Amino acid sequence: MSGRSAAPSSATAGTSRPPTRALWAMLLTLLSGFALSQAFRTTTGMVAQGLMADFGLSPGALGAFAGLFGLSFGVAQLLMGVGLDLYGLRRTVLTAFPLAVAGSALSAAAPSYPWLMVGQLLIGVGCSPAFLACTLFIARQFPAERFAYLSGVAMGVGGLGLLFTGTPLAWLVQHGGGWRTGYAVLAVLSALSWLLIWLRVHEPAPLVPPPALRETWGQALLGFGQLLTVPHSWGILLLGMSGYAAFLSLRGLWLAPLLMDRYHLSLVDSGNVALGLSLIALFAPGLAGRLDPGVARRRRWIGNASLLMAGLFALLAFLRVHPAASVVLILLMGLLSGYGVLQYADVRASYPSALTGRALSAYTMAMFLGVALMQWFTGIVATGAQRWGWDAHTAVMLSIAAWLALASAAFRVLPASPLLPRPK
Repeated sequence: MSGRSAAPSSATAGTSRPPTRALWAMLLTLLSGFALSQAFRTTTGMVAQGLMADFGLSPGALGAFAGLFGLSFGVAQLLMGVGLDLYGLRRTVLTAFPLAVAGSALSAAAPSYPWLMVGQLLIGVGCSPAFLACTLFIARQFPAERFAYLSGVAMGVGGLGLLFTGTPLAWLVQHGGGWRTGYAVLAVLSALSWLLIWLRVHEPAPLVPPPALRETWGQALLGFGQLLTVPHSWGILLLGMSGYAAFLSLRGLWLAPLLMDRYHLSLVDSGNVALGLSLIALFAPGLAGRLDPGVARRRRWIGNASLLMAGLFALLAFLRVHPAASVVLILLMGLLSGYGVLQYADVRASYPSALTGRALSAYTMAMFLGVALMQWFTGIVATGAQRWGWDAHTAVMLSIAAWLALASAAFRVLPASPLLPRPK
């Protein structure tokens, strides 16, 4: 992201700000695209059995399929971040989101696994500006002191997409025509979201610098690389690649297979658990934003929360006493996952205003590259465990726990931003 987008005031200086009600209407409309993005990235857990039956997929192939969304989403952040700066939120989202519609329709009709992967690739690229557009809209149009809270609210509202991939999608898959029906419904909903954004979102025009001062695509892309030369970026990005990836690997890939294989629950029963987890995810980010301890203590909270999450994954790996115990633990993990919104606030506080926009974009890219890597890696772990005669789900949960623990240690040990006050 360029320096222009970083400071909220720069986007609106010299322009008349719309009324607060209009800003909220535009934000909620943008969040409809983010909600569909949330739905797409968590469909695999509900359609996994159907995909494996129809295409004969191994756990490794299933993990690669699930991870391709995060990979394409994360890589596209580079281009989308620059596009959001150069062309604005509305134009960028309207240009990219039709790819998600096309990818979902292609997935619904896919005759083979390679075509399914092409559909997943298109969906990931099409959804890539969805949440970043919402985050930048908040940063540009709302007071800075409300950023953590409003980002949490935005993540919660976007979590409505997770509700669809719980019981409703499970019911559709089991009783309404299989996994293809789920993708067809998502294609229709995505087209409706695009239409709403086209009709309702008209962001205030920013001040445009003279052509000689405008940042080129090459300069903007080089700006992302410059973030890696900042020492405190590494701890932020490493943990960014881990926390959300751990939650999404559970919710979006392994939840239903775990409950169905370990406890012999039905797909709809597993969907009910996913629905409960999604309901918690609606409120957890907003609650975490409300509990934000402030700049001085925020990093300690983030480090402790990520380490606690690692311990809960390790406990889930061996918890076999009763399905209810695992369900309660999974719901507790969903509540704890709200700490992720504090990481966005930490990113914003860790860089000067000239770098805030591109730092948020780079962090979002790291999150979804982490999702892709973890889902791909856990698929390999599951395949290897089966080959060695071990319980695949135990191996997967332990590998996620180890990943989170190592990332938490790196976040604590690596340098923090000099802009942050020392904790008292």
